[in-house]
Amino acid sequence: MNVTLWVLAGALTAAFTTGALTQLLTTRESYRAIGPSQYWVDDFTAGQIKAIGTIKLLGALGLVLPGALGVAPVLSPLAACGLMLFMAGAATTRFRRMEWTYLAGDLVFLGLFAFLAWGRFDLHPF
Repeated sequence: MNVTLWVLAGALTAAFTTGALTQLLTTRESYRAIGPSQYWVDDFTAGQIKAIGTIKLLGALGLVLPGALGVAPVLSPLAACGLMLFMAGAATTRFRRMEWTYLAGDLVFLGLFAFLAWGRFDLHPF
């Protein structure tokens, strides 16, 4: 179970770090131009998008760094809980915009973060 949780945390960290850095290093217009899945940026200012990217980056790093460094490892499942809340907000935005296909993807991420939090809190804590 420990290996499964590490692999999941690593994959989620890689995905969310990539997304966060893209949000932080590109303009709002460039980020929107990635494709239809990024049209949600129309509902947010450039500053809000940078804040969202910062939250994603901190959450993603929080999934692996505390456990890997052995410093306050309880922060890893707490980061997973925070990213669950983050994805609930993303899903709410998709629901409001009636982007049903993308909403399904957000719910999958929410479920993966829930599993990771449960795994690190209960199944195999550090």
